[in-house]
Amino acid sequence: MARAAMSFTSLLLISSLFLASWFCATEAQGTIPIENGLSWTFYKSKCPKVESIIRKQLGKVFKKDIEQAAGLLRLHFHDCFVQGCDGSVLLDGSASGPSEQDAPPNLTLRAKAFEIIEDLRRRVEKACGLVVSCSDILALAARDSVYLSGGPDYNVPLGRRDGLKFATQNETLDNLPPPFANADTILSSLATKGFDATDVVALSGGHTIGISHCSSFTDRLYPTQDPTMDKTFANNLKEVCPTRDFNNTTVLDIRSPNKFDNKYYVDLMNRQGLFTSDQDLYTNKKTRGIVTSFAVNQSLFFDKFVVAMIKMSQLKVLTGNQGEIRASCEERNSGYSYLESVVEEGLDALSGLI
Repeated sequence: MARAAMSFTSLLLISSLFLASWFCATEAQGTIPIENGLSWTFYKSKCPKVESIIRKQLGKVFKKDIEQAAGLLRLHFHDCFVQGCDGSVLLDGSASGPSEQDAPPNLTLRAKAFEIIEDLRRRVEKACGLVVSCSDILALAARDSVYLSGGPDYNVPLGRRDGLKFATQNETLDNLPPPFANADTILSSLATKGFDATDVVALSGGHTIGISHCSSFTDRLYPTQDPTMDKTFANNLKEVCPTRDFNNTTVLDIRSPNKFDNKYYVDLMNRQGLFTSDQDLYTNKKTRGIVTSFAVNQSLFFDKFVVAMIKMSQLKVLTGNQGEIRASCEERNSGYSYLESVVEEGLDALSGLI
């Protein structure tokens, strides 16, 4: 009898968790406008199993190496913030000139993340043909990276096309706030993309998983220690990073580095944020209250993160005939050359002066 009661209680708990996750996704769908050309059911007839193919494979990948979840999530961020969610960060420019991957903020993107996306593309193509874009696969992989590491589940509007050109290094630098940026700079930068303060703090919560190279935060340690950093935390970091080392790494969230939860915000309240861009969210009065609310209420963080992620995943998307569906995520189908892209950028700049 006791065992049956426990089983029933467990079933209720699982059911309530599922319903909470479903409600979160449903609420987000009901409150966020969808860009023309995108749909919640875009592949219902073209490739109905696309999401299950991606989730099943990523489950296997993360079982072997959960750290790859952070790499895929970061890849989606770096794609969308620069030129929009068009898969341009996936393009390898080695054969046709420098690409987004060569810009300083992208030099530490995980090589394995690019390999995982291409592997997913091949699996999806094998099942459905060449009908799903790399940019859609990346958006779904980012969502599953969150969910499979303990975060909220949510639906993703689909129908993106892959871009035909990548951004310049200057465009990449201009659109990816550096780790030494303060909260005011980040708020201003992301406001131009339609994000408010709550969105910014929620998206920053992506740092609850992953690692960082020492070079991204040692300016807070040397030559003078940042007074906003907890002393014990700083001393521990100095052991990992005795110099401005580009090779050594440490976790972004010291409390639960491989679990997607709200502990990142608890870190900030304890002055244990790794980057200036993290810690200043708690120092700055414009965002301090939001950080506190997420630290004490994980469900609230999850809800706001879902909303912000769905908004981000629609930044400047290409749909219909605006792009293509790549046969390889790392190169264009069209033979669109680097020279053509340079000429096009020059014409765009010229038109802006006329």
